[in-house]
Amino acid sequence: MTIGAESYLAAVRAAIDQVERTQGEAVRRAADLVTAALRAGGVVQAFGAGHSEALAMEIAGRAGGLVPSNKIALRDLVLFGGADRSVLDDPFLERDPSVARRLFELAPVKPDDVFVIASNSGVNGVVVELARLVKEQGHGLIAVTSLAHSLAVPPKHPSGARLADLADVVLDNGAPYGDAALPLGDSGAAVGAISSVTGALLAQQMVCEVVAQLVAAGETPPVYISYNVPGGDDHNRQLEARYAGRIRRTAS
Repeated sequence: MTIGAESYLAAVRAAIDQVERTQGEAVRRAADLVTAALRAGGVVQAFGAGHSEALAMEIAGRAGGLVPSNKIALRDLVLFGGADRSVLDDPFLERDPSVARRLFELAPVKPDDVFVIASNSGVNGVVVELARLVKEQGHGLIAVTSLAHSLAVPPKHPSGARLADLADVVLDNGAPYGDAALPLGDSGAAVGAISSVTGALLAQQMVCEVVAQLVAAGETPPVYISYNVPGGDDHNRQLEARYAGRIRRTAS
């Protein structure tokens, strides 16, 4: 396989085609969970560590997205939990299962909330333990992961579980083992990561399906307008006021 911009574009197209062929029903089921949660007064709690935080950012607090949404992040340990900033110096923090309970306790979670947890590998300690806590507390759980990668590596959580094992709905992002799609000869290395692209696609598909369900029922969907559009600030503040104390909006 050649390496370059066109090759990467072809790999992305193939992954998107795979998502289109295989994930339609899962997207609809995920949207059903989210719609039910919103109608019950809940919000979408989104979490991803490492580059999977990009998936949480696709869901929480962006133009065209759902206002009742909140991003949980490892930095919450410092911002809201009082931990020393040095805790974030550990590049393998996401492997520590004990961190998950603290994140859950710090988050503004209510009983009717639904969770979206993203992890390409789906095996690190924080995401699996957080998923376990989410289900223990009775919340709906949507996982965004690469099944090709997750099933090819050993779990790192003491239970032996993977994120996909605990979710009510699994959205497979179609990324290959190792995420990068273009091999560098026989070195074992590769370039051209896929999961961010298809993860964003799945997140936006789910949101669009939720909005479609609300509109079809004659309801007005609580959707953000860009802050950089005239009138966006006032529109967004009025909607955010409905969820005061439930959603956090910090500088990214």
